[in-house]
Amino acid sequence: MLKQAPTGTPHRRPGRLAVAAATIAAVVGLTLDGPGAHAADNPYERGPAPTEASIEAARGPYAVSQTTVSSLSVTGFGGGTIYYPTSTADGTFGAITVSPGYTGTQSSISWLGPRLASQGFVVFTIDTLTTLDQPDSRGRQLLAALDYLTQSSSVRSRVDGSRLGVMGHSMGGGGSLEAAKSRPSLQAAIPLTPWNLDKTWPEVVTPTLVFGADGDTIAPVATHAEPFYSTLPSSLDRAYLELNNATHFTPNSSNTTIAKYSISWLKRFIDNDTRYEQFLCPLPQPGPTIEEYRGNCPHTS
Repeated sequence: MLKQAPTGTPHRRPGRLAVAAATIAAVVGLTLDGPGAHAADNPYERGPAPTEASIEAARGPYAVSQTTVSSLSVTGFGGGTIYYPTSTADGTFGAITVSPGYTGTQSSISWLGPRLASQGFVVFTIDTLTTLDQPDSRGRQLLAALDYLTQSSSVRSRVDGSRLGVMGHSMGGGGSLEAAKSRPSLQAAIPLTPWNLDKTWPEVVTPTLVFGADGDTIAPVATHAEPFYSTLPSSLDRAYLELNNATHFTPNSSNTTIAKYSISWLKRFIDNDTRYEQFLCPLPQPGPTIEEYRGNCPHTS
């Protein structure tokens, strides 16, 4: 049965200082130039009002730059590539770190970097310490990469350290659950065809979107993605999207369905942007690319 989230479901909202700042900006008539001029009542909105076409597009409204981070210059993870909106006109952005899967490198998930960054995020696709690292290690590395991104990186001034999320493929997807479990302050987690020996996640309080694939024989949904989703707290903002005619490795290539719903989830929960609610609620229906979708509809109140 699909369940509507109860009215008491907690939501992350802008802090009092941020709300106060937005109110002051509205009073003095402050405006921001560029593609992300945003409403004063939500200082985290970035970019123009979304449409189906805009979130399915290969690129969003922001021009994107990138910088390489050498493994020799960091500790706790294996370096990677940071993708970020080139313009600074809209202030800071939420940020996401993305881990590859077992035996994979950042090249296997690199398409997510410019695709998500062009929608108004700083995105760090990472290499892991070794290609054989297990999910718990990948979870720690995702967090180490977030810490580097917000504290030491060359783009740290562009990142809002209070609005962070994690993503990952396969064991990296299992790692994103580990990271969310370890750091409850994260605003969003997106495991992509995830693999983990731990099947239950009642401790997670981070809004989580789990992607499965109907043809996955490496991390079959019945023993991985589905129990991961079903053991998340029922009151949590959570969703399960099973890709149709897909395999374990579908997230390794550019995929419109993955991008569309990942962007909507990240916007809704990292940016508190209710303009993206329309793509998550009512629940998307099965179709050519979606085998199944389950979840709690987020509330706008």
